[in-house]
Amino acid sequence: MRPDVLPVTPKQSDRVLNGLVRQTPRPKRLKFQRSRIKTVLIIFFDSQGIVHKEFVPDGKIVNAEFYKGVMDCLLKRIHGVRPAAFCSRYFFLLRDNALAHKAASVCQFLTQKNVKTPYHPLYSPDLSPPDYFLFPKLKLKLKGLHSADVAEIQEAVTDELRKVQKEEFSAAFQKLYDRAKACIYASGAYFE
Repeated sequence: MRPDVLPVTPKQSDRVLNGLVRQTPRPKRLKFQRSRIKTVLIIFFDSQGIVHKEFVPDGKIVNAEFYKGVMDCLLKRIHGVRPAAFCSRYFFLLRDNALAHKAASVCQFLTQKNVKTPYHPLYSPDLSPPDYFLFPKLKLKLKGLHSADVAEIQEAVTDELRKVQKEEFSAAFQKLYDRAKACIYASGAYFE
């Protein structure tokens, strides 16, 4: 072997640069692991802030019966935090097209309670403020957080939700208005 050449194993070959071995190896890239602990958050907000949030108990399925209970809690909460809107019924409930949201018993319950629910086009995350505003914000803040249990995750999520300013909620609803106008002008056709 020549004295000016260092032996290099195939594993080390990626560290060889112009015939010289680097003194320090490249730093390892961080790999994010998906958490095995999961929790489901159901949240309702308006242009002023969060009206109601509810974490789904572990092992519970969000079916029509469960969602109807959430709607009942939501209406009580609206009565408490937005009494003028509740009394005048000057609010509407924008929901996506999940099966529990569109179930006949839920629709009947909301109709009996005189709650307006506008049509939400299929596959329209661009018209869902949680999808384009709130959840991405939460995911960004909580990325890489490792929790020991569900209660810890729920506490972290609640803390981050408290930090969202009223102006951000207002801006999200202005964005919703602009996006809805664009959809109307496009006659519901897909666009970017």
